[in-house]
Amino acid sequence: MGILSAAVAAAATAALERAAEKLPKESRQPFERTNHRGEPVTLLEGPVAVLGALAGVLAAPSTPGKVKAAALLAGSVSGAVGAYDDLRGTTQAKGFRGHLSALKRGEVTSGAVKILGVGAAGLAAAALLPRKSTGVKALAGVVADGALIAGTANLTNLLDLRPGRALKAVAAVNAPLAVVNGPAAAVVGAAVASAPSDLGERSMLGDCGANGLGAITGTALAASLPRSLKTLLLAAVVGLNLASEKVSFTKVIADTPVLDKIDQWGRRPR
Repeated sequence: MGILSAAVAAAATAALERAAEKLPKESRQPFERTNHRGEPVTLLEGPVAVLGALAGVLAAPSTPGKVKAAALLAGSVSGAVGAYDDLRGTTQAKGFRGHLSALKRGEVTSGAVKILGVGAAGLAAAALLPRKSTGVKALAGVVADGALIAGTANLTNLLDLRPGRALKAVAAVNAPLAVVNGPAAAVVGAAVASAPSDLGERSMLGDCGANGLGAITGTALAASLPRSLKTLLLAAVVGLNLASEKVSFTKVIADTPVLDKIDQWGRRPR
């Protein structure tokens, strides 16, 4: 299951990347951005990686239908609202606090649409996952799994500030599950195929790719891990999301030798 899903995701991502490179300049222009070096990159990596991962999910032969449907829903909706933020977003409001403050003023930012969309997709995907419990216990499980899916999607987006960082994170998280979990394997395949362009600073995931791959990752975790481990993981994900409002992950990584070495692996020299 895992090998087939990863192979299909990698092949689909590579094929879509080649097709994107052949698009006319006017079609690529809305996706052009400037990276941390002040150099041009394209955000087309995002939709390409998400579509590739979704193809891998569809190809998973032994994945239960409900798990497959949950991963497809979480990845496609989170990727779509991320793409909306990529194309329509502004820098006037940042982070949960900024977008929620704007909502209180009656201003609906593209970031708020993304936050609400990813949250709704997480809950809907969690509701699709198979459960042994019923009643209040099942409802609590849906809420917790929904928070894990949405939180993982947002955390992945927070890591997409340097080349390859978000891809390394989702690949590392999904790799232990990839043998038995189709969605996890699909993310690994899409990440591997996207890595050369991302690390080469020709493209980046953007909100579309980071939210989409992060949501599929969260769904794989919610579908595979025991409740006790999911509880610990949810606490870590929520804590890191909250910490991002006050702490720069880039600075923390740069100041931690082991993390910095991993972060620099495969990248162009500083």
